[in-house]
Amino acid sequence: MKVLVACEYSGIVRDAFLKKGHNAVSCDLLDTESPIVYEDGHYTGDVRDILYDDWDLLIAHPPCTYLAVTQSRWMYHPDDKDLPIKQKRPHPLHPNRKQYQDEALEFVKLLLEAPIEKIALENPVSVISSKIRKPDQIINPYQFGHPEQKRTCLWLKNLPKLKETNNVYDHMMTLPDKERMRIWWLGSNKGKERSKFYTGIAEAMAEQWGDS
Repeated sequence: MKVLVACEYSGIVRDAFLKKGHNAVSCDLLDTESPIVYEDGHYTGDVRDILYDDWDLLIAHPPCTYLAVTQSRWMYHPDDKDLPIKQKRPHPLHPNRKQYQDEALEFVKLLLEAPIEKIALENPVSVISSKIRKPDQIINPYQFGHPEQKRTCLWLKNLPKLKETNNVYDHMMTLPDKERMRIWWLGSNKGKERSKFYTGIAEAMAEQWGDS
């Protein structure tokens, strides 16, 4: 299969598909941090430049900075919390937050509506659910061998729901919060690490969707 992994600099999903023999290419505004198996394994630039190059499968990880529901508190003026939305003023520290969210949602629509037969779009719990449509599936890393909690939504087109491969929930629940909810303890200055995908989920995608 010809696979495009959009908005991925880590190479985690790309490499999982490469190991299964697929022609996989990652794309991000950042250079890849993973060794490139072949010369054209990563495109550094805007995914729109290569989105229409006859891909069989698109797996997209659009940035969640302005999509996550946790960001809604920065959308409007804190003194206007009891007013109807149309009457609320922009947040004084983030006056353009609504514009940025709208632009992020348009980017999601672009990816979901790409002329590609099979599409999977991944994001944390976000406004995509209310502004575009609800996800087809919600998974957690602990279903795929990682003893961590992080609700991850999948919007799917012509793809089956992922089946869990190694559920370690019982073990995870014996760990302290700082370990099983590691992502939330990293802090806002660890954005790159927080955005890295889980290898167990990537391997499940390659295994289950590579021949779908």
